[in-house]
Amino acid sequence: MMGVGVLPIWNFLMRAVGAFVLAVWSVCLFGQPALADKRVALVIGNSGYQNVARLGNPTNDASAITEILKGAGFDLVESRLDLKISEMRRVFRDFANSSRDADVAVVYYAGHGIEVEGTNYLIPIDASLEQDLDVYDEAFSLDRILVTIEPAKQLRLVILDACRNNPFARAMKRTIGSRAIGMGLAKVEPTSPNTLIAFASKAGSTASDGDSKNSPFTAALVRHIAKPGLDLRKAFGFVRDDVLKNTSNKQEPYVYGSLGGDDVPLVPAKLVVSEPLHNAQADVRRDYELALQVGTKKVWDAFIANYPSGFYTELAEAQRLVLEGAKQTEQAKAAPEAKAAEEARVAAEKAKQVEQAKVLAAEQVRVAAENVAADKAAADKAVEKVADAEQRKPALQVASLPSPDTPGPKPALSRAEMTRSLQVELRRVGCLTGAVDGEWTSASRRSLELFNKHAGMKLEVKLASLDALDAIKTKPDRICPLSERPAAKPEAKRESRPEAKSQLTASEPAEQPQSGEIICGTGGCRPVKKGCRLGAIRNSTNPSVSVTGEVCN
Repeated sequence: MMGVGVLPIWNFLMRAVGAFVLAVWSVCLFGQPALADKRVALVIGNSGYQNVARLGNPTNDASAITEILKGAGFDLVESRLDLKISEMRRVFRDFANSSRDADVAVVYYAGHGIEVEGTNYLIPIDASLEQDLDVYDEAFSLDRILVTIEPAKQLRLVILDACRNNPFARAMKRTIGSRAIGMGLAKVEPTSPNTLIAFASKAGSTASDGDSKNSPFTAALVRHIAKPGLDLRKAFGFVRDDVLKNTSNKQEPYVYGSLGGDDVPLVPAKLVVSEPLHNAQADVRRDYELALQVGTKKVWDAFIANYPSGFYTELAEAQRLVLEGAKQTEQAKAAPEAKAAEEARVAAEKAKQVEQAKVLAAEQVRVAAENVAADKAAADKAVEKVADAEQRKPALQVASLPSPDTPGPKPALSRAEMTRSLQVELRRVGCLTGAVDGEWTSASRRSLELFNKHAGMKLEVKLASLDALDAIKTKPDRICPLSERPAAKPEAKRESRPEAKSQLTASEPAEQPQSGEIICGTGGCRPVKKGCRLGAIRNSTNPSVSVTGEVCN
């Protein structure tokens, strides 16, 4: 009897314990805050101002905030750019309807703002603000925005990136001299609870528009404002730290208003459901076995990144060290081979450079030889042309003596002129056995040999040379005796012209005297007078200069 009564009680107790465990498990699993709150946002960026200089970043800043809020799961994100005053009024009127049943309402504005008599205004793109009274008609007050989001139940947030250096304030005329127009925005104190107003820079100071795509304030907002579970006050603290750091402490964001003691994140924390311990260890073991099958360093790095600690993590680190040691061993073995290959490559490169240098030097030598040959051919051709032109000259040539009054450099002689001058000098010293015809014949060579014999010199006789000419000119008197000089037969050339028959060329005298000496001057050549001879005559005006002339006893 008693055993039968205990069994129902035991079953009842077990059912009660099971229900309690199920309730606790349900609270742990589903007890996180629900994501059913309605969140709405209005984002405005004014860059294209019509009456002052355009701002570079507000439209970019508005686009960045819009993407962040949409990614955070907001129910409504209204984004508008470059609004005129009429458009701003209509947009805020429509947003007031959206905020009426919302739990969270957010307004973000980037553009110009101004403070007049302690009241802050947002400036549309078509504002001119020629005088201070125009601000009531052409601008949109911050107080109106706070009224627009007043119906939100849990959080009302206004973010103003509008503390830039405002050009309207400087040009604005004052209707009342005592009316104050401040720099930046004025300090505000929200009257509604759970309301925050965030300025890009604290009251009375200006903020930077930034040199990059976004302003420093908005860039920091993008990094922190939508982190799941992060309290807004802490998020704005991180924003402040980033802006101070990035502006070298020149710009300090500021937040006005207060919240309660609970954390108020803009984006609720993600729901995390913890699995039983044995299941987690099973997953780690399964991943470890898969990594072991692949066995590469990349896979072990990924495993350790996913599981930073634990038994299997230590095993994975040991496997990675084994792989790194094997890799270092392979690298140590391959190092000598790589070094030898590099040295061989360098040697081959140097040999190639040496060979290229040799080829270049040979090419330069070839080009130089061709240039020398071309120069020699050109010189020979020029000599031939001069000789040919000399042969075509009239037979009568007049040898003129240099004047001591007009000293100067000697002109270059052609080969025919040099030969003729040498023959004339040989005839002057009594050694010429042929005619003065400008051709170096065997008779001319015998004449020079005769000069060498009696002058005791060894001049080259094969060719007429300047050395021979200069050597003979140094002899003022006759060198070859009459007895050893064979008489040369006089020759006469017939000319086609009648007047040429009476003229004798310098190389063909009409008759030879017994002395065999002939003197040539500007009037032509004639035999030396009887009882006279050729000799050196000093110039009366310049005794240091002597010429060859007729000397009579």
